[in-house]
Amino acid sequence: MRIITLILIGLSLAAAAQEKASRTCRIIFLMAPNDAPQTLFLFDGTTAQEVELPSMNFSPVYQLGPGAITLKMLTQPPVKPAEIDPAAPSATLAAEVRDCYLLIASDPTNAVAPVKLSVINAGQEVFKNGQMLWFNLSDKNVGGQLGEQKLVIAPNGRTVVDAPASKEERYTANLAYYTAGETQLHPLCDTKWRHDPTARSVFFIINQPGSRTPRAMGFPDRRDTVTPESPTPAE
Repeated sequence: MRIITLILIGLSLAAAAQEKASRTCRIIFLMAPNDAPQTLFLFDGTTAQEVELPSMNFSPVYQLGPGAITLKMLTQPPVKPAEIDPAAPSATLAAEVRDCYLLIASDPTNAVAPVKLSVINAGQEVFKNGQMLWFNLSDKNVGGQLGEQKLVIAPNGRTVVDAPASKEERYTANLAYYTAGETQLHPLCDTKWRHDPTARSVFFIINQPGSRTPRAMGFPDRRDTVTPESPTPAE
């Protein structure tokens, strides 16, 4: 009986460890100003870890704790969670969200850390390998053909597009845009992109300073690796 009890305890601990290890996050700081921080500390209610804030790619994959948590960005790891300034940039993460993107935007009015956070669910149940997740952060309507799929996305819109091809190969990306009140389409891109069925792809459409034409940027995402840094426990 003792052996069975020990086995059950071991299985329970292993399951708990696996649950924590399987919850991950990647970060991107699009359109970061020149004086934006390059790194900050991400606190998940239990541990703090220094994270990168890249503007032209995703960060490494970071682990997060389980359950419903509030994520906070800090300039230093907290000595005690109760002493964290309530004005610290924060975002809630629901218990059922297993993987997420943390989108960072500039907020110079925040004296704790000059950023604000948005959490996007990236779980496989809503965003599968081979699919594309599009964010239109511009003031233009964008549409066109992505391989076998069509894209139609309004300003400030978000949509998931199914795999543009059935295997690893190059596909045509032919997109155009127009502004509200216009009837004429303007070219955005007409090129070839490579489809990777083993990864998700995240695309952003952004305004370009000094240009009428928006810009489309895409980044692949795999969750098969986790950053080697160890989180810093808070007392």
